Amino acid sequence: MQLNALAMSFAGKNLRYLRKQKGYTQEAFAQRLGIKRSLVGAYEEERAEPRLEVAEAICELFGLSLDEFLLNDLSESIQEQSYLQKRRRLKMESESTGLIHFVPLKAAAGYMNGYADPDFIDELNTFTLPMLAPGDYRAFEIIGDSMLPTPSGSVIVGEKVQGLDEVKNSNAYILLSKSDGIVYKRIIKNEHQRNKLTLVSDNPQYEPYTVSAEDVLEMWKAVYVLQKTQPVPHWDVQQLAGLVSDLQQQVSHLQQKIH
Repeated sequence: MQLNALAMSFAGKNLRYLRKQKGYTQEAFAQRLGIKRSLVGAYEEERAEPRLEVAEAICELFGLSLDEFLLNDLSESIQEQSYLQKRRRLKMESESTGLIHFVPLKAAAGYMNGYADPDFIDELNTFTLPMLAPGDYRAFEIIGDSMLPTPSGSVIVGEKVQGLDEVKNSNAYILLSKSDGIVYKRIIKNEHQRNKLTLVSDNPQYEPYTVSAEDVLEMWKAVYVLQKTQPVPHWDVQQLAGLVSDLQQQVSHLQQKIH
């Protein structure tokens, strides 16, 4: 059964609002409702009318009545809500504070074209960290050994940098550049050429290099590094005995040289 056009005046807007408050991607939300992702997009853009059973499933998921979902603009009607409804809204908003969109390695190529596309960002998985203050955050998976001792496969959580004036020398940043894509480096600003940035690796085996500020599409200041626990090296008795023997030989050789 389809809802009529009058009853669904706020359905699409409310569906998008509720989904974003919970941090669901369209794909994850569609799975919760048992429908196709394309339908979620169609409902949110008001290209299609949600079926009654879909609207009821949404109401059950968020603890709403059909009247609340269909007839009220949930993003603006806090003044008209009951105490319990206000509490529900505040709880939902607190859960989305500091929401972090995660860019895994497999999404890195598409991120170059989609970094400014809300629909692309909306499809990324999200998570939260309780220690973060409200802000604009994003997380990136890094690969390679240029920033050792930060290991390959680590996830860097960054806070959005609005301009070069916010960049602090020697701090680590995630940069999206036209030429290199996503890179994780320390930045040194050029005092004589403000449009030039020197990118420095923590691994001294990698030489610093310079990029043009115009080449940088966005920057995120690294605030947290998430990495897997490294296993403790396992030494067996024979390996330890071999090390001790080598050390004894080196000491003996040095003593002979001294004498």
